Amino acid sequence: MGCVSSTPADGETPRQAVPTFDALPGSKDKPTKNFARPKWKSPAPMTESELKKKREEFWDTQPYYGGDRVIWDALKAACEADVETCRLLIESAGIIVAAPDMTVCYDERGAKYELPKFVLSAPVNITKDE
Repeated sequence: MGCVSSTPADGETPRQAVPTFDALPGSKDKPTKNFARPKWKSPAPMTESELKKKREEFWDTQPYYGGDRVIWDALKAACEADVETCRLLIESAGIIVAAPDMTVCYDERGAKYELPKFVLSAPVNITKDE
């Protein structure tokens, strides 16, 4: 066995090209295909410009959280897209969503990506800028 189209020899167990989610050491999270943007309430009412500023700060500093830059870019695009496009981006990038509200994700290598709720959706108590 060696190339993509080969089959395992007699008595040889097939290998998986991509590790499964269960193979992630120490993970308690379970993958889900039924994810949605979270509904949440900010401790203090937040304006649209404050929310935009917090999101910009997070995406500017995300490389310091570890993980692959390509996955972070895909997550950012998914967070800014409509629901259907979000699902397509997540799937095409090989991102495993572990929390139903998308706050915990993994890449195919097992790196963990934690997203704060404010990058995924606006709080229910958001206020208009004056």
